[in-house]
Amino acid sequence: MDLWEYLRVGFAVALDPINLFYCFLGVFIGTLIGVLPGIGPVGAMSLLLPTTFKSTPEAAIIMLAGIYYGAMYGGSTTSILVNIPGEAASVVTCLDGYQMARQGRAGPALGIAAFGSFIAGTLSIVGLMVLAPPLSKIALKFGPPEYFTLMVLGLTVLIYLAHGSMIKALLMAAFGIVLGLIGLDSINARPRLTFGRLELMDGVGLVPLVMGLFGISEVLLNIEQTLRREIFETKIKGLLPTAKDWLEAKGAIARGSLLGFFLGILPGGGAVISSFLSYAVEKRLSRHPERFGKGAIEGVAGPEAANNAATGGAFIPLMTLGIPPNVVMAMLLGAFMIHGVQPGPLMMKQNPGLFWGVITSMYIGNLMLLILNLPLIGIWVQVLKVPYKILFPLILLFCLIGVYSVSNAVFDIYLMLIFGIVGYLMKKFAYEGAPLVLAFVLGPLLENNLRKSLIMSQGDFSIFLNRPLAAVSLIIALFLLISPLIPWMKRKRRIVPPEEIS
Repeated sequence: MDLWEYLRVGFAVALDPINLFYCFLGVFIGTLIGVLPGIGPVGAMSLLLPTTFKSTPEAAIIMLAGIYYGAMYGGSTTSILVNIPGEAASVVTCLDGYQMARQGRAGPALGIAAFGSFIAGTLSIVGLMVLAPPLSKIALKFGPPEYFTLMVLGLTVLIYLAHGSMIKALLMAAFGIVLGLIGLDSINARPRLTFGRLELMDGVGLVPLVMGLFGISEVLLNIEQTLRREIFETKIKGLLPTAKDWLEAKGAIARGSLLGFFLGILPGGGAVISSFLSYAVEKRLSRHPERFGKGAIEGVAGPEAANNAATGGAFIPLMTLGIPPNVVMAMLLGAFMIHGVQPGPLMMKQNPGLFWGVITSMYIGNLMLLILNLPLIGIWVQVLKVPYKILFPLILLFCLIGVYSVSNAVFDIYLMLIFGIVGYLMKKFAYEGAPLVLAFVLGPLLENNLRKSLIMSQGDFSIFLNRPLAAVSLIIALFLLISPLIPWMKRKRRIVPPEEIS
C-alpha cells in the first residue's frame, strides 16, 4: 500500500464514532491535567489505563496519546495567567507569557500559544507519518544484539541528560531494572525476588509504580508547601494574534517545531529540554534579546511549538523500534502490551489499522485542542480556582480507585503507597523518577535481548562488537558514561534543564 492508502485506513479507524469519543476524552482530560498543577500526564495516564481494559486497543491508545499531547496544550494556560506551569514543559512559557498578561496582552499570549501548538503538533505528525515507514523497514534488519545495545544507549542518554548527579540517575536506572526483573523468569519460569509472595509472581505492576512515584508523592510534596495562585485578573480579549504578532512569532514557531520534533526522537530529549533550548535559540537569534523576560511573544511561541512538536517525535522510536524514549512513551508501551500489541517494526504490517489510526487521530486531536483551548479559556480559569484542600483528596481517591481496579488487589494499593513514600523521598533528596520508570519498562526487554544474543553467540560477548550498529551504540554509551571525567563535557551538562514529568 502507498501512503495515501495507509492514510485512508487510518482515517477510517480514527473517524469511527467510538474512537472519536475517546480522542475527545483524551485531549479534554489532557488539557485539564495540563491546567491543574499536580498530577501530570504520566499520573493521569496510569490512573485512566484501567478504564481502557474493556475497550479496543485503538480506542485505548488514541485516548492515552490524547492525554499526553493535550497536557502540552493545557500547561500554557497556567503559565500565562497564574505564573505556575501546569506541566513541566511549560516552565519557560512563564517567563514571557505572564509578563504579556500583566501588560494586558493575555489574549494574544494564549492565542499564539494555542495556534503555535496546533501548527507544531500538525507538522510533527507529518514528520512521524513520513519517517515511520522507512524506519520500520530498517528496523526489520535489527537482531537481539542491536536491540539490546540501542536500549543501553537509550538509558545512557537519559541518564546523561538527567539534571544533577549522573550517579544518582544511574542508581535510579539500576533500581528500575531490578524492579522490572521481579516475578517469573521469562525463559525458565523460576520466581525471582518474590520473597515468597504470590502477588509478586507476575511482577510489580506499572500502574502502582507510576501512580506512587508521580501521583501520591506529588500530593505529599505539595501538602507541605504553601502554594499561592494569584490569577491575574484581566479581561481576556483579542485571542486572535494580530498581523504584527504573527510576523514576530512565525520564525519562532517554525524553528521550535523543527527543534522539538528531532529532540523528541532522542531518548531523554522530550518536551522539557525542547522548550528550554527553543527559548535559548530565540533569545540568541533575536535582534532585541533584552525584550525576553519582559513580554516577548517569541518567548511564548517558540517553546510552546517545541514542546508540542516533541510529542510527535517521541512516537517514532516507540512505533518503529518498540523502544520508548521517555516516561510517557514507557506508559504507552505498557498500554500496548496490556492490549496484546507489540509496537515495533512489524506493527505496521500486523496492525496497520492501529498504527495509522493512532497517527491520524492526532490530526483530529490537534484540531479538537484548538477548538477547546480558545473558547473555553474562561472555564479553565475557573478550574484553576479549585482549592487545594479539595483537589488533593480527590487526586488521592482517584489514585486508590484506579490502582485497585487494575486487578482488584489490595496488595497493589500497598505497593502504590510504598512507592508514593519512595517517590516523595526521591524528590526531597533530588533523585529523578524518569530513569527509574524507563529502566523498569525496558528491564525485561533488555534482559531478553541480552540472553537471546548470548544464545546466538553461544555465550560469546564479542557478538556486540562484531556488529557495526551494536558496537557504535556501546561506544557512544560508554563515552557518555565517562563524560563527567572530561572537564568541558562536565560544564556542558550543567546547562541542561531538568527532565521532570510530574
